[in-house]
Amino acid sequence: MFIGEYSHSLDDKGRLSVPKKFRNALAKGAFVTRGLDNCLFLYTKVEWAKLAEKLANLPFAQANTRAFARLMLAGAMDVEVDKQGRIILPEYLRSYATLKKDVVVAGLYNRLELWDAGKWSEYTKRTEAESTTIAEQMGQLGV
Repeated sequence: MFIGEYSHSLDDKGRLSVPKKFRNALAKGAFVTRGLDNCLFLYTKVEWAKLAEKLANLPFAQANTRAFARLMLAGAMDVEVDKQGRIILPEYLRSYATLKKDVVVAGLYNRLELWDAGKWSEYTKRTEAESTTIAEQMGQLGV
């Protein structure tokens, strides 16, 4: 399970240090892809296989399902954690998420999200300001 918020730096070669507590979970490899809200999603191989199977089975006759599957699947790249605990993020994914130097790694149970630190700060401030409305909507879903 991935939880927590961690600040890390991206080096000049596009390498990002994975929080130490998550390295074992990613040791057998992982997948990184375009996420929502202009962040990147990082999955273990097992979690990626579950998601990819669901996406592959969406009805391809619907434009929205094709678009979402393309966003997630075509943009994906397998990554390995090196001996220093880093992964290399491809340039096209760094560009998508506008990752420069300061990156926030956010644990969201079955995935990690990789955010530009400034965008993460803006997002969390906006979400915190709307937290009461969001909580009411989640209550309607039984949460």
